Amino acid sequence: MKKGLQDGFKRPRLDLIQCPVCKGRAVVTGVFYELVCADCNGSGWVVDGSRLLLPLEELVTQLSFKLQAAEREIRALKGVSGMAGPERHYNEPNRRGAGGSNFTGD
Repeated sequence: MKKGLQDGFKRPRLDLIQCPVCKGRAVVTGVFYELVCADCNGSGWVVDGSRLLLPLEELVTQLSFKLQAAEREIRALKGVSGMAGPERHYNEPNRRGAGGSNFTGD
């Protein structure tokens, strides 16, 4: 297998899932109080498939990748739908009011 020029310089993107023990809450219920989950190091996330515990430095990087992907998806969804339905007609000028101003019918 031929190694690409940039392959060694990129951080691998790991698939993270919620911790099955604490169910993503980062704490487990003890007898009298909540304890930090030892299976996910109190983060609520583990590596998919292997259920490995990530070191904190790597966990911060992987969570940042996950957050950036979620923000890109949110931006894409907002761009596709934009304003639809009644709010679109309410906010765009229709020049039907007095002197060509916006008339909303309120």
